[in-house]
Amino acid sequence: MNTTKEVEIYRIDVKAQKLERKTDYVAEETPLHIFLNQTHYVTILCLPTLLKELAIGNLLSEGLLKTTEEIQEIRLKKGGKCQIRLKPAVNVEKRISVAQPFARLIVSACGSPDYWPLSKLIDRLELTKMPLNLKVEAKTVLESVRRLNTLAETFRKTGGVHVAALYSAEGELQTYAEDVGRHNAVDKIIGVAALKKLELSKCFIASSGRLTGDIVLKAARMKVPIIASMTAAISSGVEAAQRTGLTLVSFARGNRLNVLTYPERILISG
Repeated sequence: MNTTKEVEIYRIDVKAQKLERKTDYVAEETPLHIFLNQTHYVTILCLPTLLKELAIGNLLSEGLLKTTEEIQEIRLKKGGKCQIRLKPAVNVEKRISVAQPFARLIVSACGSPDYWPLSKLIDRLELTKMPLNLKVEAKTVLESVRRLNTLAETFRKTGGVHVAALYSAEGELQTYAEDVGRHNAVDKIIGVAALKKLELSKCFIASSGRLTGDIVLKAARMKVPIIASMTAAISSGVEAAQRTGLTLVSFARGNRLNVLTYPERILISG
């Protein structure tokens, strides 16, 4: 499926005092309407790829699904409608009421517009701290983040999307995804991993996006012990990582990286 749209632009070179009429590309954005049984749960504005995986990954990372085994049927329909029917034993209305106070629109810029104080949200989720079993070489983390630039084909063409990837502890690529939203890119790789039945506790995430509290909580729900990004972490991401036992790595660029929480998981080879 096409992820870009051709547009006409007027490029101005200030130094040369020149105006050119050219063709360029922008990332395509489309709505994905997710329904649980007959109830509308959320609309996500996203890149039109891996839509089924995005829906599954979002429901898992937001706590609406405990496992893909709870899904009875999933169908993508025209108009961006994703109909997910859960097994009869699952109380859909209760799951929705616990996970979110109301149906949401997730925009590509910054996730959901509704807000829960982070401490209240973490307490409500009752997340236990992850063990420190997984160990990854610092050079493996750096190389994995560096590879995002190679994987991000739509980004190279448009400059308008994020990329996230899932790696094994040895740095083997498990899956990757691009999207106009950094949350969506993470949800897509979670969805792919769930369908492949990968053991997420033995993997780590590399991301092009800021490390915020909601991104950290997605990983923590799925028991992914490490997230690394080429860019910055913010205070909510650090707090969420501290409270859930997750290792947070920012500014993984060149030959350096910043480890903000639980550095025991990141190894320095001799």
